[in-house]
Amino acid sequence: MSTASAPTPATRAERKERTRQALLDAALDLSADRGLGAVSLREVARHAGIVPTAFYRHFSSMDELGVTLAADTMRVLRRLLREARRTPGPAGARQSLDVLVQQVRAHKAAFRFLARERHGGLPQVASAISVELRLLTSELAADLGRAPGLENWEFDDLEMAADLLVTAMLDFVLDLLAVDRAGSEQEADVVTRGEKQMRLILLGTAAWKPGRTTRKPR
Repeated sequence: MSTASAPTPATRAERKERTRQALLDAALDLSADRGLGAVSLREVARHAGIVPTAFYRHFSSMDELGVTLAADTMRVLRRLLREARRTPGPAGARQSLDVLVQQVRAHKAAFRFLARERHGGLPQVASAISVELRLLTSELAADLGRAPGLENWEFDDLEMAADLLVTAMLDFVLDLLAVDRAGSEQEADVVTRGEKQMRLILLGTAAWKPGRTTRKPR
């Protein structure tokens, strides 16, 4: 008789989280070629191995599932980029690019979902992605405001600079999604070009002399 102890049964919360993640993964798989708007709740439930009625224990609708999928992916990315920005200047920009490369490699389907649903997808999902991007821009603007030489910038000017950086990051992600193989020469070229773009924006930011304008009320 084996003396090995039996595995500890999963708790109800753990089982619920596994099912929730299975639904999110199923939505990613099924929407890869046709968009989330063309995927039915029944298809997602069947793909995840549950009955359709059990879907509602986790999400109220496909719209809510899509919003959750977008928000979860973006929140992880925002946290990792926030950590990378603790290193100031070009080194921090390079670390941010490294974070993007690692995340796109590990979660390519999720980033394809974001790129596809950002324009032309379900309105609620597109709106959630826009909100997360605005939060990313605002966080980056706040960090720029602590950089040497930018302490006295108006927040509107900081947001303008941050928006340029976020736009460059989005273009960088799209280029990465087109790369066939991780670690290839094609990927290295994308990273080199992305780093140059980030450096150009940072150099331009350092040289910019913003006008003294009245801060708009928020």
